Formats: sequence, structure tokens, C-alpha cells
Amino acid sequence: MTDVKAPGAPNRDHDTENFPTASLILAKEVRGKVMAFYRFVRTADDIADSESLTPDEKLARLNAMEAALDDPRTPLPEAARLHAEGVGVEEARLMLSAFRQDSRQARYADWDALLDYCTRSADPVGRMLLRLHGSDTPEARASADALCTALQILNHIQDLVPDRAKLDRVYVPQSWMALAGGEEAFFTPSNTKRREVLDAMLDRVEEQLDRAQALPRLVASRRLAIQSAMTIGLARRLLAKLRVADPVLGRVALGKLNFARELLAAPLPGPHDPDLTASRVKRAGSSFARGMATLKGERRRALWAVYAFCRAVDDIADGAMPELEKRRFLADWRGKLTAPDCVISRELHLARIGFDVPLAEYEAMIAGMETDAADHLRLPDEAALDLYCRRVAGSVGAMSVRIFGDPGAEQWGLDLGHTFQLTNILRDVDEDAARERVYIPRTLLDAAGIPEGPARSIVAHPAFPGICEQLAEQARQGFARAEAELPRHDIRALHPARVMMMAYRRILDIMIARGFAGARPRARLSRREKIEMAAFALGLRGA
Repeated sequence: MTDVKAPGAPNRDHDTENFPTASLILAKEVRGKVMAFYRFVRTADDIADSESLTPDEKLARLNAMEAALDDPRTPLPEAARLHAEGVGVEEARLMLSAFRQDSRQARYADWDALLDYCTRSADPVGRMLLRLHGSDTPEARASADALCTALQILNHIQDLVPDRAKLDRVYVPQSWMALAGGEEAFFTPSNTKRREVLDAMLDRVEEQLDRAQALPRLVASRRLAIQSAMTIGLARRLLAKLRVADPVLGRVALGKLNFARELLAAPLPGPHDPDLTASRVKRAGSSFARGMATLKGERRRALWAVYAFCRAVDDIADGAMPELEKRRFLADWRGKLTAPDCVISRELHLARIGFDVPLAEYEAMIAGMETDAADHLRLPDEAALDLYCRRVAGSVGAMSVRIFGDPGAEQWGLDLGHTFQLTNILRDVDEDAARERVYIPRTLLDAAGIPEGPARSIVAHPAFPGICEQLAEQARQGFARAEAELPRHDIRALHPARVMMMAYRRILDIMIARGFAGARPRARLSRREKIEMAAFALGLRGA
């Protein structure tokens, strides 16, 4: 078979791909080799994506292409050029296995299955480029793999509707779509649950891009470094667009201006790990971030890393994904603590070393998120509640006081963290109930005569407000103790904690004044209160 091409025009050319391939950034002699590789895999991809070929016809043509890879004298022009250029034969073979899979498999059970596909459909491209540029080190390969996987999944999300309509192919894992009601419900335009699933997928893509961020400085070729930086920048732009626009309701794509901006930015240094971590903190916009604003230099950088870490693992625990997937991603984070491989984990490692923060505190935070990851969360007794608070909030207190500069205030930080978490639990009872989470211990519920049942029925029980009032009083006393004990410590060093305490204490006061019976709108600071908090942070007014 000397002509294996799919009927009709090619689906894409290298000039119409989402991301740079054989761009003019690369050296001319390298660009010819990359184009030879591109032509081969583009031909194979068009076969797998053909709407007119049957699965058997696709497999026959793809098998013929693989046979041509074994024959340097092949008459197949796409393979003959690969042999002539001496490039990418093994990578092309691996990609053919993915295209065969596309010819006969249209759905993916879980995230692992999707990643396995990406390791063969996308990662070989990056590895081929690394080999051509003499930069095929383990570190560069890991970053390139992460980038290619991210690009592939972004394309899958971008093409959700055409892939399903034309090829009956869906790359969103079935177990994830089940959380939105199944495939048909997922693609129903009005389904708000789809946004939650897409956001969880985009969080995973962002983690891949964070792993890829180091790639430009890991390659020997300046030209490849520039193309890599441009590609990462474009991927982050598309990611941001997909966070605010729904690809089921309309195509989400990059424009020429996006390409021009990233081309101009690519030769410049950055963004560096601290910049990306800071942007993650600012995007979250929490009261914790306001406390961080009072710090300077390395202390602020370290606390940003702690917050970004807490946000990352919390997003996993709260994400619209199956429980088993959450637990695997949290386990991955345990590995990152000692083998940092991404933007946030590298910054977190520097914070841990620079401020002598015990590894156990980071592990405690992950353990707390493993509790949150449960599909059905109940705490048996008050000891379990105390342990949960110690893990998810006490750990932050213990980490923070070291970074603030007063490690002797660890117990103060642990106690304040416990009080913060009680406040969070009271603020979020209805939101947590919607996730089938109840943090009020079973022993307290039993004492109040509240039977086990769906979370929403528990928090709607007439006796439930009374328990909330008890916990609110515990939190009120906790704030009073923290204030009374503060003079024993370095008040100036602990100023960021006092800023956060001001915010949490006000939220508690709002809830107490509002009461816990009937409607419980989420307690929020007013604009005036935020201004007062900012003034206190800057030392312009008292608490």
C-alpha cells in the first residue's frame, strides 16, 4: 500500500495547529526533520479521525504505516522521509498505537486511562524534539511529557462537541461525567454540574503545566527553549479561557493576538516559580492572602507557597472527581513533598528548608484533605473533630508561626488554627451538606436527638442550630484566649496572624448575630470591613 492517506483534505496543517510544531523559531536543519515527523503522524491522525473510513479500514492503513517504519526502502513517502531524515521512527511507532486506539475505542473509564493514551498520543512529540536538540535528560523528559499531556487534554476539552458529534469520541473520563449525571446529562447545555467537572479537569491540566514550567531552562538549545516557553504561555492562556467559557456552548480558541503576545514574551525570562505561585494566591482572594500581604521578601514568598499548597490539595479534595482519583492525586502530593517536581512543590520545599518547617505539618494537611475526599463524610466524636482541625488548620498555624518569625508560638498557632477551623465549619455547614459532609461529631448529634440520614436533613433538623451555638461559643472563647495570650509572644512577628484573626473573628460575630436557625446565608465581610482590615494590616488603625 503506497497511498494510505485518509479520504479528503487533511484535518489540519502545521500552520493551523493550536500550538507551535515546526515553527520558524527552530533552526532550519532541525525544522526539516520535525516536518518529516509531523507529516507522518498527521497522516496517521487523519486516518484515525476519518469520518468515512470504517474501523477495520483505519486499522489496515495504520498497520501499513507501521510496516513502513520497519522498511527503510518503503515506497510510502511519509515513512520514506522519516527514514531519510533519521528521525522519530520509534516515537512514531508509539503514536501509531494511540491512533489505533482511537480507531476502536471511543470512551475512557478514568483519569489513568486518559493519561495512558496521552503518553502515546502526545508525549512522543516532546521526546522527539528533545532528542533532536541533544537535551533528552530525565528532568527535561519529565517536563516535556507533562507539557505534551497538558496540550493533549486541553485539545480534548476544546473539541468536546465536534469529537462527539463527528467521531462519537469523548475523552472526559466516564467516571467523571457520572458526577454530572452521565454522558447525556454532561452534554446538556443547561447542566451546571459540567462546569464543576471541567474545572476539576483544568486543575489537573494546570498541575501538568506547573510540572512543565522548568522545561525552557532544562534544554540546551536556545531556540527550543523559546518555542517551549511560547507553548507553555499559550497553554496557560487557553487554560484561562476554558475556565471562564464553556466549550459545550461554543468553541473556545486562542486568537492571533495571543500568539503574538506569547511570541514576544518567549525570549524573556519568566514567569518564575515565585511569580506563578503569587498569581495563584491572588486568584484565590482569601482573607489568608490579606494576612500574607503584611509580610515582605522571603517570608511572604514562603507563606505564598504554603497557601498555594493548601489551595492545591483542597481543590483536589473538593473537586468534582471520583473519590479514588482524589486519593491518588493526594498521594502524588505526598511524593512531591520530598521530590518536588512542579512550581508549587519547589517553592514549598524552599519554604520548608528556609524556615525549618517540619515535614510532618505538610503531611498532616494532606491527611486532613484525605478526610475531606470522602464521598460521605461523618466524624464519630469530638476527638475526631479535634484531630481533623489539627490536621487541616493546626498544621497551617504551626507552619505559619515559623515563617512569621516566632517558632516559640507554635501552640498558640495550633490553638488559633483550631478556632479558625471551627469558624469555617460553622460558616460552611450548608455548603458542606451539599457535598454530603457533616463535620459536627456524631456524639453531639446523638445527644441532640438528630438521627443519621442525608446531610441536608441533618443540618435542617430543629435541634441542629443549638449545636452550632455551642461550637460558636467554643470559637468565641478560642479567639479570646488567643488575644489574651498574644503578649507572651512576639506581637510584631505575629501581625499577619492578627490580621487573619480579625477577619475570622468578624465572620464569627456575623454568624452569631444572624443565628443558626432558618436560612444561613454565607457570612462575608462587607466592603467597609475589608477596608478596615487592610488599614489594620498596614498599621493604620488598631484591631
